[in-house]
Amino acid sequence: MSITPLLEVKDLRVEFPGRRGTLLALDGVSFDIAPGEILGVVGESGAGKSLTGAAIIGLLEPPGRIAGGEIRLAGRRIDDLPHEQMRALRGRRIGAIFQDPLTSLNPLYTVGRQLVETIRTHLPLSEKQARERAIALLADTGIPAPEVRFEQYPHQFSGGMRQRVVIALALAAEPQLIVADEPTTALDVSIQAQIITLLKRVCREHGAAVMLVTHDMGVIAETCDRVAVMYAGRIAEIGPVGEVIHRPAHPYTVGLMGSIPAMDEDRERLLQIDGAMPRLNAIPPGCAFNPRCPRVFERCRHERPALMTAPATRAACWLVEGAA
Repeated sequence: MSITPLLEVKDLRVEFPGRRGTLLALDGVSFDIAPGEILGVVGESGAGKSLTGAAIIGLLEPPGRIAGGEIRLAGRRIDDLPHEQMRALRGRRIGAIFQDPLTSLNPLYTVGRQLVETIRTHLPLSEKQARERAIALLADTGIPAPEVRFEQYPHQFSGGMRQRVVIALALAAEPQLIVADEPTTALDVSIQAQIITLLKRVCREHGAAVMLVTHDMGVIAETCDRVAVMYAGRIAEIGPVGEVIHRPAHPYTVGLMGSIPAMDEDRERLLQIDGAMPRLNAIPPGCAFNPRCPRVFERCRHERPALMTAPATRAACWLVEGAA
């Protein structure tokens, strides 16, 4: 029995109009996430990971705009909603966790006040009930002495504790979907592990779908059920996390995995992918990866491959055509 996806993204296109023409930043991105599932989105800087998250939660920076495709949450289309409706949806049904918790917290208000305001905006609770819920959320996210911390300001928290507060804020209205954009990047490894454990528990206990944007394959391997590998505004490969890591089909994914140090291998040098990802105004025809691909052939230079079924994943690569 297949589970109905909570989030469905179909052929998403994001453009940035400019004086010298329009830049296509996301080009035909499609994926879905089921309730209780964590989908990792990985790739180099500029691949379109954070932009995809911003498009889903309705926070594209102008002049960026959704130029095609659709985004559905629990079957309801949300990419064409008016600003006010999207804003209400964002706190209530979609939670967001960003890389730098200081950008998500108001330094002038106590952490408790910010939580209570968020809770009361989206849930029909009294001040007392909202306070109780806020303190419970702080406790749930592993903050010691939550009653004391409730009265404190963001600057009185460490980086890891601030990120826990941001997670508590994201969970305040029990959202169905959480978009987490590099939530562990600024934290040390032991705090990273705690935040990852927390995200997994939230997903399991609340049945929320999580889109986890990161460039850290260690975080992906530890946290996610499936992973989408992005390159130049497109999905290069998507599949179960173990398969993508151990049996990648796309040459870009192969290179990405080969550049990660392995504890059980004795390698003199790590693999590297020659060249750099193309700029948005210079994406080559055909497969965007073709100038850097060690297995490129003529068709790759002219025809763009769609996601095709590979032996263990789905990959946008002519090499896998008919290989499944």
